[in-house]
Amino acid sequence: MTQTLGPVMLDLEGPRLHREEQELLRHPSVGGIILFGRNVEDAVQVRELCQSIRRVRPELLVTIDQEGGRVQRLRQGVTRLPSMARLGAEYEAAPEVARRLCQDAGWLLGMEMASCGLDLSFAPVLDVDSGVSSVIGDRSFSGSPEVVSELAGAFVTGLHEAGMAAVGKHFPGHGGVAADSHHELPVDERSLALLRARDLVPFNALASQLDGMMPAHVVYPDFDHRPAGFSPVWLGMLRESLGFKGTIFSDDLSMAGASTAGTPAERARLALEAGCDTLLVCNDRQAALDVLDACQGQVSKRSAKLRYARSRPDLDAIGALARWRRVHARLEAMAAD
Repeated sequence: MTQTLGPVMLDLEGPRLHREEQELLRHPSVGGIILFGRNVEDAVQVRELCQSIRRVRPELLVTIDQEGGRVQRLRQGVTRLPSMARLGAEYEAAPEVARRLCQDAGWLLGMEMASCGLDLSFAPVLDVDSGVSSVIGDRSFSGSPEVVSELAGAFVTGLHEAGMAAVGKHFPGHGGVAADSHHELPVDERSLALLRARDLVPFNALASQLDGMMPAHVVYPDFDHRPAGFSPVWLGMLRESLGFKGTIFSDDLSMAGASTAGTPAERARLALEAGCDTLLVCNDRQAALDVLDACQGQVSKRSAKLRYARSRPDLDAIGALARWRRVHARLEAMAAD
């Protein structure tokens, strides 16, 4: 029998699991947890938090945003990673060195997150840097679609070597708008032809290798008037034209960029109808409760496949691995530049 999960991914209040949250995790609509900075003290504490979650419901996905650079929720007890742009800067002088570095970075990230008890990090970023988006910026590998495709592909290979799923974001590309979808709804006025020739290139190149995909809360009016995460047209393209077969995660439905879709329950309905498999509802507990109730009876079969696929590395022994020591030293030095 295929294991299924509820479609809703929630956040927690702090670094320990409260009694009320234990009850919340038992709700049949819950399929996973995402950790933020407020949930994190160090690697050992995160491992204990993941264990406490699994004592309540062992099948839940436990996730984090751990990209490198500015976006690293967990910083103590794991490697401080440079930004992806810093890794990408190596490409012009030494492409093969840059590819290997990105593969090693994906492997190290996957091993460290798995050793802490996490199932996946929402990485890599596939957005192409156009020089206008402060929210993307150095989270992108490059301003070249081909370089993003190549280096992100190496990063995905590394994650898979560690036994961890890879989730690309933010489909079909958030790098061409200045507005931040956390605070407003960005509108990208560029033509679909330009998006195909530039921003969509990495998503197209890596669709068959990625286990998950996260669409952007951005409107691209040349193709559809709805934000990509609420658009059956965009998500249909992802499934049909790009051939993506993995899990589609909504970006956080509590973000301002999602608010035009209506109430939290209406956003959830529209995202599911558009083709999302798992709905993130963060930083708004009442909204999460509303979405849980609205999703009664819904399941996400694809998400259950993303559980960490191999026996977990030992957090206390990971430093004995020669590859970890080599990669850790190199990446820490780059992050300190």
